[in-house]
Amino acid sequence: MFIFVLRRLLYGILTLAVVSVVAFFIIELAPGSAITDEISRLRAQGNNVSDQMVAAMEEQYGLNDPFFVKYAKWAQGFFTGDFGQSFAYRQPVSELIWSRLGLSVALALGAIVIAWAIAIPVGVYSATHRYNLPDNVITVIQFVGVAVPEFLLALGVMTLASASGMDVGGLNSNEFRNAPFSGAKFLDLLAHIWMPLVVIAVASTAWLSRVMRANLFDVLGQQYVQTARAKGVSERLVIWKHAVRNALHPLVMTFGTTLSALISGEAIVSIVFGLPTTGQALLQSLIVKDTYVAATLLVLLSALLVIGNVISDIALTLIDPRVKATD
Repeated sequence: MFIFVLRRLLYGILTLAVVSVVAFFIIELAPGSAITDEISRLRAQGNNVSDQMVAAMEEQYGLNDPFFVKYAKWAQGFFTGDFGQSFAYRQPVSELIWSRLGLSVALALGAIVIAWAIAIPVGVYSATHRYNLPDNVITVIQFVGVAVPEFLLALGVMTLASASGMDVGGLNSNEFRNAPFSGAKFLDLLAHIWMPLVVIAVASTAWLSRVMRANLFDVLGQQYVQTARAKGVSERLVIWKHAVRNALHPLVMTFGTTLSALISGEAIVSIVFGLPTTGQALLQSLIVKDTYVAATLLVLLSALLVIGNVISDIALTLIDPRVKATD
């Protein structure tokens, strides 16, 4: 197992090195820079920005350096922790990311827990009660959950919450936003955090429950399940001990992609709810070509993808003894 994990991590490091070069190169291909937006902002405020000042800013941030020089200055941050300065947010890139990463990971993991906790029992029920009225209702809800855009669902949830008298937008009510941390502020946080969690989890829940239903339906027709039934094993034990365990394979395999996808995909939800997350920072940095922020976040999301896939591989070896950790 140790050699298996070590090999996967070495492959992951090589993958991240390639991703970092490609991501940095593609972002650099776009015309303009964040300095251009900063100069426009200063001039719009009535500041006199001369050509000499522009040249000094370009020299300070190395905008005229060759590609590999700029890449090397940025990439050394993976060893020193200094990824340069964010032009758009006017703060160090590492400080910007670490201040937002905790909330992003918490939302992603929370959404995964919600999705799995709902998708597995719903998928099991649908597979064992096929084509009856509850199954048809669940199917309709699943299709709606997959089809409805996240921003539209977020607006609907915010409208309902606002109609009930709740302050919407952000992580706390107005009275707690600038208050020191306390038990009351934590409870207020819990009263607000459910909204983005539900919105982010809806599409994953609908999709995972469909996958669980289809795979369990196939597993229930396997020979070993029929043999267990013929031996007099109770139907509940046949389903939950034998069939469900093998039907979980697709869900476990998608965990690696789900974690990074949820973090990158919560950008729109974060904008609607006004949440300071990495997804929102990534979208904004790509719009204004804040290269150091965008490239660092893309590599970070790739790292989460690699880590998630390693976790998925290990989990598969634990739930299914037929899978050997040797590849």
